[in-house]
Amino acid sequence: MAFTCTYQFDTAVYKGAVTFPTQLFINGEFVDPVNKGTIDLINPATCKAIARVSVGDREDIEVAAQAARTAFKEHWGLKVSGEARSKLLHKLADLVDANTDQIAALEALNVGKTFHAAKAIDLPTIGSLLRYYAGWADKIQGKSIQTTPDKIGFTRHEPIGVVGAIVPWNFPLSTLIMKLAPALACGNTIVAKPSEFTPLSALFLCTLIREAGFPPGVVNIVPGYGDTAGQAVGESMIIDKVAFTGSTLTGRKIMEAAARSNLKKISLELGGKSPSIIFDDADVDQAVKWAINGIFMNQGEICVAGSRIYVQAGIYDDFLQKFTESAQCLSVGDPFSPDTFQGPQISERQFERVMDYIKSGQAEGATLRLGGKRFGTEGYFIQPTVFTDCTPNMKIVQEEIFGPVAAIMKFSAEEEVIEQANNSTYGLACSVYTKDIDRAMRVASNIEAGTAWVNFSNWPDLGLPFGGFKQSGIGRDLGEYALENYTNIKAVHINIGIKI
Repeated sequence: MAFTCTYQFDTAVYKGAVTFPTQLFINGEFVDPVNKGTIDLINPATCKAIARVSVGDREDIEVAAQAARTAFKEHWGLKVSGEARSKLLHKLADLVDANTDQIAALEALNVGKTFHAAKAIDLPTIGSLLRYYAGWADKIQGKSIQTTPDKIGFTRHEPIGVVGAIVPWNFPLSTLIMKLAPALACGNTIVAKPSEFTPLSALFLCTLIREAGFPPGVVNIVPGYGDTAGQAVGESMIIDKVAFTGSTLTGRKIMEAAARSNLKKISLELGGKSPSIIFDDADVDQAVKWAINGIFMNQGEICVAGSRIYVQAGIYDDFLQKFTESAQCLSVGDPFSPDTFQGPQISERQFERVMDYIKSGQAEGATLRLGGKRFGTEGYFIQPTVFTDCTPNMKIVQEEIFGPVAAIMKFSAEEEVIEQANNSTYGLACSVYTKDIDRAMRVASNIEAGTAWVNFSNWPDLGLPFGGFKQSGIGRDLGEYALENYTNIKAVHINIGIKI
């Protein structure tokens, strides 16, 4: 039943063939799933089949988890120095760099994002993440603490064990590496479940993991459905921690599964409805460019999308005209065209979901200023869409759309816009545009969000923590803070004088 994906790319931006196995990757080998499950992947730009890949089930997750547990005990975890882990992560980063075009092409083909964006944004991020955490691997340490004259203690930051990573379809490989790199740097082993929609780049990565020389069982990749393989990750008694990026609804299910099983640790990066706040004194042209990027980047399929745009009254008309003109000029189409900015939505289901939100906006009385329709005759393309005259309780203002739909609203006073921006169950990110640094600091401090960008948007820094407030998640990815997700802290007490 062994499957191999061989795809010949003949495009304006990349020409070449990519070949790799599409079975499950468990214990260092490509293997068939227990129940022989498969799925046909669809190119979202054409609605045509790309490849057939294996999908795992509950039994496969348990096999992978056991392989990861054995690897952790026998040849990883506390058995391998931080220096050795660092060398392997550096080697994997070098291999990713050597295969940049192939991986970018797979992401464009499978996800619908543009080849240019994948190569210019996703792939450099992946290499940087691997090298950043490779640098941490031999620096994870505790503290020496003397509490009384006759007692001394110290802390150890030890790996948790087996980490289950569940990653979404919008940034398939970069979100996987966001979990995998710090987990491995800390000495954990991994069972990762990519989305059933977009497993190709993760499976290609498995060939590089083998080439880099990671011991069998340290990294296991099991593509599968959320309600079977994903649920099994949350419920497994072998897996010690789950790192998840995805919807708030699924995050709740993972919390429930973790509580019902072995009370495993969890970190959740969930949904968002990020506000962009543009004050009268902002550089309007720059604010327009960043706001365009903030909502339409990656087809709007990004958790930090700046989908709620609040513009102060003094520049509202100017901003709206320039924003609309810029959105109208965005090139929508073939992800492999050098001029394309916006590709298709990931699937028919997501396409219909976004179109339903557009219909909802119109039904609730918002003004459809631009777009709102399907683009072209094939593929899951949606025109860049702009709504005005939106009110706070509309679905398009309150709910995460995950598509190229912006809601632009006018405000007068700072206090007013802070209240509106915080009127959300989410708290992932925000952007503030102003030349007044005091105002920027004041507003950023008062917005309930885990990340605040000032005069730009959608640009996480690998050295800074990333995560959400409220229903946007628990825990942090990126930076030194991410290491807390993947270590247990042990206190060792030493008696140097106490007698009984």
